[in-house]
Amino acid sequence: MGQGAALLLSRLLLLLAASRTLLAVSFPEDIVPLDVVDAHFTRRYPVFRGRPSVNDSQHRLDFQLMTKIQDTLFIAGRDQVYLVSLRESYRNEIISYRKLTWRSGQGDREMCAVKGKHRDECHNFIKVLVPRNDDLVFICGTNGFNPMCRYYRLDNLEFDGEEINGLARCPFDSKQTNVALFAEGKLYSATVADFQASDSVIYRSMGDGSALRTIKYDSKWLKEPHFLHAAEFGNYVYFFYREIAVEHSNLGKVVYSRVARICKNDVGGSQRVLEKHWTSFVKARLNCSVPGESFFYFDVLQSITDIIDVNGVPSVVGVFTTQMNSIPGSAVCAFSMTDIEKVFMGRFKEQKTPDSVWTPFPEEKLPKPRPGSCAGHGQAASFKSSVEFPDDTLQFIKSHPLMDTAVPSIGDEPWFTKTRVRYRLTALAVDGQAGPHKNYTVVFIGAESGVVLKVLAKTSLLSLNESLLLEEIDVFNRAKCPSNREDDKRVLSLHVDNNTHSLYVAFSSCVIRIPLSRCERHSSCQKSCIASRDPYCGWKPHGSCERIQPGVV
Repeated sequence: MGQGAALLLSRLLLLLAASRTLLAVSFPEDIVPLDVVDAHFTRRYPVFRGRPSVNDSQHRLDFQLMTKIQDTLFIAGRDQVYLVSLRESYRNEIISYRKLTWRSGQGDREMCAVKGKHRDECHNFIKVLVPRNDDLVFICGTNGFNPMCRYYRLDNLEFDGEEINGLARCPFDSKQTNVALFAEGKLYSATVADFQASDSVIYRSMGDGSALRTIKYDSKWLKEPHFLHAAEFGNYVYFFYREIAVEHSNLGKVVYSRVARICKNDVGGSQRVLEKHWTSFVKARLNCSVPGESFFYFDVLQSITDIIDVNGVPSVVGVFTTQMNSIPGSAVCAFSMTDIEKVFMGRFKEQKTPDSVWTPFPEEKLPKPRPGSCAGHGQAASFKSSVEFPDDTLQFIKSHPLMDTAVPSIGDEPWFTKTRVRYRLTALAVDGQAGPHKNYTVVFIGAESGVVLKVLAKTSLLSLNESLLLEEIDVFNRAKCPSNREDDKRVLSLHVDNNTHSLYVAFSSCVIRIPLSRCERHSSCQKSCIASRDPYCGWKPHGSCERIQPGVV
């Protein structure tokens, strides 16, 4: 071997050693579960497949969403919506007391096939299901790639009124993500607004006033977003999603997690600038990372809760993963609405030329009122309407929707990480009032492997205890859930129902209900019961480990 080759080899070895050291420093260790609940144990849990007929092999639930309205769990799939009562708990089965069937029209199915779609794609996949008020629920479906919406009465699921065009309210394809909610009588939706899925949009319609939307085909506003949740809070509606990071386009398609905010009283801009478009749209990165000498980032948001209380602070909790082309890794991070608001009151990012790097915009050069403000509030208190905003404020927000600083997670670190496995985490639900005194936070996290992790979260830096992985539960039932696709085991959604002490776990072909706890596994051993650290369980004086009701010590 020549001297030059030997020198090159030694440098490569040093580089390899350095990279391994860096990986060891930044790649977090996994917590060992206190209990592993295998499929043999969980196969006793009730499974819901939609239609009761076992012989109907043509039918798949094709789960799309589930949501609680009043005391009912709505489970939406292909051509069907099932209603499950949360007041009546059947021990060994999940019973739908009412079913809505809404199929694609014959003409829509034929046109769908003409457009080159497979007949399995031409069904009516229910993608929007939100209450309008106490009497009506708003439901939209893909309708054979021709999205349509309807109102149904909540008391009897009867069709109310006429069909409504689903454009910009519902996606065309069941695989496309979307969100929707009503706030002050208006529908806020985020989806794609065209057949080619090239026009991503955050849209407001219905109710008083004209419709508003994001700017069409502007990558600074939205770039290939995957919308995951929308929430109303104060004067704003917030959207949580992931998208291609335009500020790092020189690195290829890097995905970042985002939170965007719009004012509920936004009525659009003037005839000169941003007419019929948002004047208050701002967005920021959500930073879920492990601190250290080299930060380890979980950039890809998979699922996020509604706004909940964490130690008395309004917050959201999400599950994040690494980039799809990197080593599998997942984390749970929480973000306070206060920290989100601070970032939206901070500096903006700008790119002076298409080829230049993104830099902070000088605060002293901001036009007034501050871009992104709500008319009649704060720095825009003297303006009755967003139509009155000066052109320089509107022009600025049109070209500068991105904030410079990322939103930090609570405590600047994840509540939980999972990095030493080949699967990623996909969904979560949080019980923020677990235990007899309702002072524990338990996070249930679903994975693409069909397991659910149950974590007792460390929610405060003041806590002396770290987060604990209480249980690793193999939930997917191979015998009862039709499984002929690779992603059939992927947990798509989770719902906690405290009244029945249940967790509903949704897969593509079925929904499984499991108890929040399995105290009976430690039934005759006090030491095992206490060592389980489960806030739902306690040792009773008569000598058994049992579930403790909230408020009962």
